[in-house]
Amino acid sequence: MRIVIAGAGIGGLAAALSLHAAGFGDVTVHESAEAIRPLGVGINLLPHAVRELTELGLADRLAAIGIETAELAYFNRYGTAIWSEPRGRGAGYRWPQYSVHRGELQMLLLDEVRARLGRDAVRTGSRVTGATVEAGGHDLLIGADGINSAVRAHLFPGEGPPPWNGLVLWRGTSYGRPYLTGRSMIMAGDGEQKFVAYPIRREGDRVVINWIAERPMTGDARDRGDWNRPADPAEILRHFGDWRFDWLDVPGIIASAETAYEYPMVDRDPLPRWSAGDVTLLGDAAHAMYPIGSNGASQAILDARYLALCLAGGGGIDAYEEARRPPLTALQLANRQLGPEIVMKLAHERAPGGFTDIDQVIPHAERAAIAASYKRTAGFDPKVLNERESWSVTR
Repeated sequence: MRIVIAGAGIGGLAAALSLHAAGFGDVTVHESAEAIRPLGVGINLLPHAVRELTELGLADRLAAIGIETAELAYFNRYGTAIWSEPRGRGAGYRWPQYSVHRGELQMLLLDEVRARLGRDAVRTGSRVTGATVEAGGHDLLIGADGINSAVRAHLFPGEGPPPWNGLVLWRGTSYGRPYLTGRSMIMAGDGEQKFVAYPIRREGDRVVINWIAERPMTGDARDRGDWNRPADPAEILRHFGDWRFDWLDVPGIIASAETAYEYPMVDRDPLPRWSAGDVTLLGDAAHAMYPIGSNGASQAILDARYLALCLAGGGGIDAYEEARRPPLTALQLANRQLGPEIVMKLAHERAPGGFTDIDQVIPHAERAAIAASYKRTAGFDPKVLNERESWSVTR
C-alpha cells in the first residue's frame, strides 16, 4: 500500500511515524516548502497526545525539549484568581503535559521520520495540489496540509478563506523570571481582552515565556491562516500596557519580545465528511479550531495515531472518520463558545469591577463542572484516558 502524506507539519510527521510503527513500509511525506525550518512559537501537548508520542518511543526526547506543565490558572483582568487546577501527572494522568516550542517539536518529529523511514521519506519542494501528487500515484492520500489545505479544497471546492471572528492574536516569546510555580500556564482576561503565558524552555535562572495577547480588531483580517506575519510590540503595548500583576509584568514581557507575530482568530467550519475514495484529512486540514483549550497540535497527533490503527486493523478510513469526526466537530463548536476559558467571561460579566471572593461570583461547583466538561469533550478526562486501550499496533 503506497501512502502519501501532504504536509510535513506536526500532524503529517506524526502520521508517518504512526504508519511506520503499524507496519506500513511505503510512506512518503510531501512538503511544499523547499526547506523545513523550526518556525512558530509555543504550543501545549496535552496528556492524551503525550501518551501517543510516548508509545512511539519519544518520551525522553520530548522531555528534553519541553517544560512539564504543573498547573493551569485563570485570572481576571486585574490578576485575581478565578480557577486553577493541576495538570499532567499532578492531576492523576499517567502521562505529563508539556509546553514546547512548535518548531522544536516539528524538527524532533522530522529527525525521527528520517531516521526510521529513511532520508527520502520526506520530500521538500514537492507540492500536493488537490489529489494530485507531483511525484506520482498513491493508494491513499492523507491531507495534513493545514488550515489552507489543498487536499481539503479538492474535496470541498469553493469553500473560501477561513472564517474570522473579529479577534486578533499577537503571539511572541520573551525571556523572563519564573512566576507562580515556575511551570504555570496562565490566562488572564476580561470580556474583550486576554493574555496567556507559559514557559517553554529553561535557560539558567530564566525561562523563555511563550505569550499570547488577544483583543478585537477593526477592519478586515489579512492573511488568514498565516502564523508568521511579524507584529510590532509597541502596537500590542497600546492595549496591554497597564496589565501589571503582583506576580507577572505583562507589558514587560511584551516589550522584551524576541519575536512577535499577528494572527487573526480563524478556524474552519465543521465538515460533513473528511474522506472520499482514496483521500482523507487529518489535523487542521480536517478540523482547524480556535486556539482555545490547547488542542490543535494534540488532536492532530491523535488523528495520526488512530488513522494508523484503523488502517492496520482493516477498518480503513471509514472507521477512522466514524470515530474521530463527531467528537472533533463537537470540539470545534465548543471552542467557538470559549471552551473552559468561559470562566473569565463569566467573571467579567458578573463582577466587571473585580471581586474579593470568587465563590460569590462563580461557585466552585460551577467552575469545576466547566473544566471537567471540556476535558470530556476534548478526550482527556483522566480516568477515561488512563484506562482506555492502547492505539499502538501489535505486529
